[in-house]
Amino acid sequence: MYWYRRSRAALFLVGSLTIYGQKGFAASSPVTLTSPDHRLVIEFTTVEGKDTTKTDGKLVYSVSFRGKPLLDESALALELDGQPTLGSSVHIVASKFGTGSDDYSLIAGKVNTVHDGYNSVQLRAEESGERRRSVEIEARAYDDGVAFRYVLPEQAGIKDLRLKQEDTEFRISTDATTWALALPNYRSSYESEYVKLPITAFSNQGGVSSNFLIGLPLLMHSPGTAWMTLTEADLEGNSGMYVTNPSGNWAGHYFVSKLSPRFDDPNLALTTTLPHHSAWRVLLVADEPGRLMESNVISDLNAPNRVQDMSWIHPGKASWNWWAGDIGPDGKAAYTTKNMEYYVDFAAQSGFPYMLLDAGWANGRDILTQKGNVDVPELVRYATAKHVKVWIWLYSTSVMEQMKEAFPLFEKWGVVGVKIDFINRDDQDGIKFYYDVAQEAADHHLMVDFHGASKPWGIERTYPNVLSYEAVLGAENNKVGRRDSPVDRTVFPFTRMVAGPLDYTPGGFNDVTEDEFVGRDQAPMVMGTRAQQLALYVVFQTPFQMVSDSPQAYANQPAFKFIHDVPTQWDAMHVLNGQPGEFVTIARSHGKEWYLGSITNWTERDLHVPLSFLGPGQYVAEIYQDTADAGIHPKNVAIKRQVVHSSEQLTIRLATGGGCAIRFVPEGGK
Repeated sequence: MYWYRRSRAALFLVGSLTIYGQKGFAASSPVTLTSPDHRLVIEFTTVEGKDTTKTDGKLVYSVSFRGKPLLDESALALELDGQPTLGSSVHIVASKFGTGSDDYSLIAGKVNTVHDGYNSVQLRAEESGERRRSVEIEARAYDDGVAFRYVLPEQAGIKDLRLKQEDTEFRISTDATTWALALPNYRSSYESEYVKLPITAFSNQGGVSSNFLIGLPLLMHSPGTAWMTLTEADLEGNSGMYVTNPSGNWAGHYFVSKLSPRFDDPNLALTTTLPHHSAWRVLLVADEPGRLMESNVISDLNAPNRVQDMSWIHPGKASWNWWAGDIGPDGKAAYTTKNMEYYVDFAAQSGFPYMLLDAGWANGRDILTQKGNVDVPELVRYATAKHVKVWIWLYSTSVMEQMKEAFPLFEKWGVVGVKIDFINRDDQDGIKFYYDVAQEAADHHLMVDFHGASKPWGIERTYPNVLSYEAVLGAENNKVGRRDSPVDRTVFPFTRMVAGPLDYTPGGFNDVTEDEFVGRDQAPMVMGTRAQQLALYVVFQTPFQMVSDSPQAYANQPAFKFIHDVPTQWDAMHVLNGQPGEFVTIARSHGKEWYLGSITNWTERDLHVPLSFLGPGQYVAEIYQDTADAGIHPKNVAIKRQVVHSSEQLTIRLATGGGCAIRFVPEGGK
């Protein structure tokens, strides 16, 4: 519990502290925490409820933004096995305030350096009577979000923590529009569409809404008030959170937390000892949806870096055999060492640092032995001679069973990274698996890409060798059906990507119209234009980026140069415009260069983009954009160069399903 103790010490000691009255903290005098810019306010108090006594009340919180309500009084409570609910009848006995700043660097985040100031409070609520159980709430208010978590100190009234459920309410003040990830159960891979509906649409008047899970992050818009993202951070020692709308009536516009249950006892979400803290409950808030993307609050709330030597951790692009169907130089599909060497050759010729060897090399579920069709150590030796490094695919259950033996073996082979797939769980032991993998992989100089995974929550700050996550309805869906489209691609930046790195696997060059598309395994198609596929390398942020199509698909294609040039490691980002499900334009910097990606749904449009993000002086803009006929012939890309400077505005013409990708190089640069 070292991190818990250190976090508490920092929270209490940083800045000046104020201690309020010890008993009977009145509902008329709430504990109020304000963001440094004074726009966000979160208040904690107690109110009368059905389980309260004359002296105690229900613990609640509320949130406002620019003087307007965002969340009305929402309950804070913990259901404990064999005990009354904690938080339903308490009084606030003390509160301590502080200020602080999160200052750290990231190898591969949205930005390379973070400086986020915040105000903080820790309050303690206690029951009256003989039991006198207590719960603490830690909260922080940043300029772009508020966060809080439960802390249970050691106490006589709770010997061991057996948490049945966390009953945290999110009573949105209006019937906000949501972009919600509807999931079937607690064992999914977070791969579905985000459905645009008002909160009341999830109330299910028949009362069955408790079976309707909404995954995080959850995007919400209260018109005239704010855009919001609800998610969580720092899950270590906990299970993942979902939300439902349990109101059961047409007027109910609120959510309640649902924690992923344990496998060994589905009636419990958590079993542990005290002291213990929950994950942070995070509400990002902004005037515009693009500002939510720029927030670093999720990584702020995670433990600092635990990997002392990071010299072996390097972001980069990778060639990949799976998506194109193991096509070799002869145009035939074969999962063999020779064909995999072909993808190594492609990476070497393209200047990519990595080749990802996907599923099929291991002897069934035994990842300590090989099937024999691909010789991994031989492939590594071949790649090393060409200055390319190899990642390998692993089945999650095999990692759970053999990680301690397998990771040292992979290090001995010379493998540099592991893609772990089909995790499909975020219960308490499932979350522990992520941390165990990250630590064990770091011990053996292995980078990690989690697939079939839960959404990110900031572990990549604690373990920088965790480069990416899937948890998205990605390009792989083109191999089986129609679920990947330009519409979803314009939603994901505002929803899933707010939580962290997104391994969508772009780069499909068999670009077709919506009417031409056919889902197929070999030489898969993608809907939308080629220029949109280029733009995704800027729009979708991940330090480990796939170059998904076959080497033949890129041969003699001038547009491939943008994929060759675009980095995966960024210094800064600016969201220039956008609306979820419609369009988005993002600019990112790497050194002195800037890159821009702009995409649209099936609506063609002109976007006027100011270049004020550029530095002083003139830049050469290398522009890859849709041709006039790209809506009919999506493979067509117009490539041009022009000199620009920061006082200018570019007009970007996007075809239906289209995009634009631009590289800005300082004039006189390379």
